[in-house]
Amino acid sequence: MATSMKSERIHLRVNDQQKALLEAASAASGDTVSAFVLGAATEAAANALADRRVFMLDEQGWAAFDSALERPARDIPGLRKLLTEPTVLDENSSQHHEDDT
Repeated sequence: MATSMKSERIHLRVNDQQKALLEAASAASGDTVSAFVLGAATEAAANALADRRVFMLDEQGWAAFDSALERPARDIPGLRKLLTEPTVLDENSSQHHEDDT
């Protein structure tokens, strides 16, 4: 992780047992409590996001996935309509612009 000037704070409330555990773990790892908590939280955050970016397939699952990717595209009228017609957000956006003038 790149080191940069830290300018933001996150405040946490912990009970006595949690604080003691964090202090013991940070001392065992040779870090301050803040550095230990930040490192553990950053790693947990990266892992939580990785679950949404990477997925694993067994050989059978990969074959099905690969087969789906190789099929030629087909027209799905409902999907085409959804992607080409204005949405409620588009309609509200143009209405707001008219109100601004």
